[in-house]
Amino acid sequence: MDHGPKEGDSAGAAAGDAARGAAAAAAASSSGGVVVQVREKKGPLRAAIPYMPFPVAVICLFLNTFVPGLGTFVSAFTVLCGARTDLPDRHICCVFWLNIAAALIQILTAIVMVGWIMSIFWGMDMVILASEYRYNEHRIPQHL
Repeated sequence: MDHGPKEGDSAGAAAGDAARGAAAAAAASSSGGVVVQVREKKGPLRAAIPYMPFPVAVICLFLNTFVPGLGTFVSAFTVLCGARTDLPDRHICCVFWLNIAAALIQILTAIVMVGWIMSIFWGMDMVILASEYRYNEHRIPQHL
């Protein structure tokens, strides 16, 4: 009787090869192998979300939850007040208008629920960025 691989066994062999490769990679990384770093690439609208104080971000999330786009509209004005964004090479007015555009997209597409969902996720991103900002702010030594 022949117990060799059959036609349908190629997927099983590939899975076995992948498992062995993963085990080899784990062994290599535990012995000082290559370190891989992953960075999130943000589009211009997502990168324009400002790093706001935590209470302001929570208010914007609340506004976005009940009136789609309103919290995003309010957050656009925090850019004019000096809030930092992930677009440091762009002019403040450009970042302001990107936030206004995001708010308009949320308002106009709220009718079909897409904008409302986008608005809630946008508000959640604001709170996440604010919590990261607050965490990093306390870790940076103050020299003054």
